[in-house]
Amino acid sequence: ADGELVQYHYGLKDLVTILFYIFIAIILHAVVQEYALDKINRRLHLSKVKHSKFNESGQLLAFHLTSVIWCLYVVVTEGYISNPRSLWENYPHVYLPFQVKFFYLCQLAYWLHALPELYFQKVRKEEIPRQLRCIALYLVHIAGAYLLNLTRLGLILLLLQYLAEFFFHMARLVCFTDENNEKLFNVWAVVFVVTRLFTLTLYILVIGFGLPRVENQVLNPEKGNFFSFLFNNILFRMSVLLLVCLFQASVMWRFIHFQLRRWREYWNQQSSRKRAAPAAGTKQQPKPLKRDSGYHENGVVKAENGTSPRTKKLKSP
Repeated sequence: ADGELVQYHYGLKDLVTILFYIFIAIILHAVVQEYALDKINRRLHLSKVKHSKFNESGQLLAFHLTSVIWCLYVVVTEGYISNPRSLWENYPHVYLPFQVKFFYLCQLAYWLHALPELYFQKVRKEEIPRQLRCIALYLVHIAGAYLLNLTRLGLILLLLQYLAEFFFHMARLVCFTDENNEKLFNVWAVVFVVTRLFTLTLYILVIGFGLPRVENQVLNPEKGNFFSFLFNNILFRMSVLLLVCLFQASVMWRFIHFQLRRWREYWNQQSSRKRAAPAAGTKQQPKPLKRDSGYHENGVVKAENGTSPRTKKLKSP
């Protein structure tokens, strides 16, 4: 009221809110599956393996598209993109605007809802470890940014990550409908490399130059100050940056390995098609007809010495 700005802090009541939105996420998951993905699957007639991957990419595509639009709206309206200094100025960012807090709670609710969905969707046992690892990584990073008061940095990093994931799952769905169409994978490759570079630059900017210049350099967990005093130590700061660079390098190595394998398979298919094309284009030569010894004259086969090959009938005397 009267222009007063209300801000929020995290607490135990967040768990009740997250639990409520877990049920909302399960309902939305079922709606997308029933009214969109199942209808497309009936038309495509995919195998069981592709059917499971199609459902996974379809659900994540809807989630990443929504999250990218929502996250972009938050960072623009809050001024985090127009003013990069706000990512580390006045740290710790204990009190949050409503839309920032609500975004983080919904993100935690979605990734927690993905755990029971592994049972509901009857995911294959071979796929469960990979999906659990992905869910755990998202939960650790989102909850870490939320609880350690790095929400502004976390928003930008999530925006970059979700943008790359959106193009990946879009390309995957297009590939299921048309296996020869891999143009979106090339777009995803460019977006992935660009977002990795922006992520690494952002880490160096905030950790290497931003947090060490914060005025409050005293450890105070009650006020939410966990990091700024540590980044005064250049050894600790360089160690953290080294770990970040190694992690990003490992991600890029896996990406390059994936791209090389995909290109190798593509060129092998192209070479096999080129070899198969001439073989299919050559016509079979007609086999020469076997002829009796001799030659033809006026339609009558005659022997080489001019006599007819037919045996003459002997007349009875």
